Amino acid sequence: MDPNRPEWENLPLIKVVGVSAAGKSTLVNGLREQGYNARPASQEHSEMAEMWRKIRPPALLIYLEIDLATQNERRPDVSWDPAWLATETHRLRHARQHADLILNTCGLEAREVLSQVLAWLDEHPVAHASHPLPLIPTTGSSTPP
Repeated sequence: MDPNRPEWENLPLIKVVGVSAAGKSTLVNGLREQGYNARPASQEHSEMAEMWRKIRPPALLIYLEIDLATQNERRPDVSWDPAWLATETHRLRHARQHADLILNTCGLEAREVLSQVLAWLDEHPVAHASHPLPLIPTTGSSTPP
């Protein structure tokens, strides 16, 4: 434990990875509201396959996946194509192989994704605060948290 950090920063770290628009930031903020020390890892933008664990290794890794149609539906302001989705998926292959939980978020609302992850966390107890943690700025969007 590091006495120079806020107490919640000493909680086990949960990292969330996935292709663009899979719901990483939304899930992270939902988990933080429930007291979990969660952070998104923008691994899909890096050629460094193990970035997710090189920078602050997580206690748990959650992998979110979606298809191209869902990506385009969630972010109509971006022109996604099969080649780019394949590139992101390739960059995430190492993280997917090491994920503790893989969840396809196609057809799910944010509250459903959060509910499924919280149910999984109940089965795999992870220490968390009894109060909400500070939110993290949303990635990939101009909308504030």
